[in-house]
Amino acid sequence: MKVLTITVPCYNSQGYMEHCLTTLISGGEDIEILIVDDGSTDDTAAIADRWAAEHPSVVRVIHQENAGHGGAVMTGIRNASGVYFRVVDSDDWVDEDAFARALDRLRTFVREGADVDLLVTNYIYDKTELGRKREIHYKRAFRENTVLTWDDVRRFRPWENLLMHALIFRTDVLRRSGLELPKHTFYVDNLYCSVPLASVRTLYYMDVGLYHYFIGREGQSVQEATMIRRIDQQITVNKLMMEQLDLEHVPNERQRETILHYHDMITTVTSIMLIRGGTPEHLAKKDALWAYIRDEHPWEYGKLRHSLFGVVMNLPGRAGRGFAVLCYRAANRIFSFN
Repeated sequence: MKVLTITVPCYNSQGYMEHCLTTLISGGEDIEILIVDDGSTDDTAAIADRWAAEHPSVVRVIHQENAGHGGAVMTGIRNASGVYFRVVDSDDWVDEDAFARALDRLRTFVREGADVDLLVTNYIYDKTELGRKREIHYKRAFRENTVLTWDDVRRFRPWENLLMHALIFRTDVLRRSGLELPKHTFYVDNLYCSVPLASVRTLYYMDVGLYHYFIGREGQSVQEATMIRRIDQQITVNKLMMEQLDLEHVPNERQRETILHYHDMITTVTSIMLIRGGTPEHLAKKDALWAYIRDEHPWEYGKLRHSLFGVVMNLPGRAGRGFAVLCYRAANRIFSFN
């Protein structure tokens, strides 16, 4: 039995996937590295097959027709043999020392039959070309090195959220959560982060910088110009987050608040990208998104519209939009998220 399955979605990743895999292979025989070659047209498939031939007890490859990031992650979830599951994108990597510590903890959970649904670790925004790094931690929200329930979780600050890079789910939590990632759609990691949280009962936090999230590759999905160009996909995911999870009826109050906080952040990101787009069409789409939330998810609309972010994103007129952009730029200077 494998302790952890790591799915690595790969599409035309020949230039950087081996760095990612080199850091992952340090995990040894307890892990499964599941490379999903998502219809690549370069040498990605050949590189993946070579790694599987060289490490047959650890690396497995699935070749599939192109389905996008969400399709590749869903393939990983369906085929995982590990008790726990995480995604590592092919242009990112892990810190090997932190990875070893996290794996030791997962081994202990499995060996002792510990009831832990989610392991949370830190991640690092890594702008290697600029020599800038920022580690995102959760020391305020979680007590370290102890099994927690949602009642033990403290409130997140406005800029704190549980992104995909921080999360190692128990595999069966993902499978029973109702998560469904659409094919050929960017930004589906927002669904991956939020929908399964409603099925999580117990958590564990380790204050280690495990995941290096690379920022700076040309055409990367989080670059502002790319996000504006793909704004319809961001809107789609924003809506699906609400459609796949009836947040109003999540029973635990702190669990519900944590997921709502994530929805707030994503709706803010969508709104600010539409404001940054700046055309009448972009602004009309922003109004349409908020109208959709109001009409289809009135309970959630009441929460989001009156949050700090919701107020700022809906300030009237050009001056209001300008203030929203200033807030966004200030946050980006501090946290370097795109």
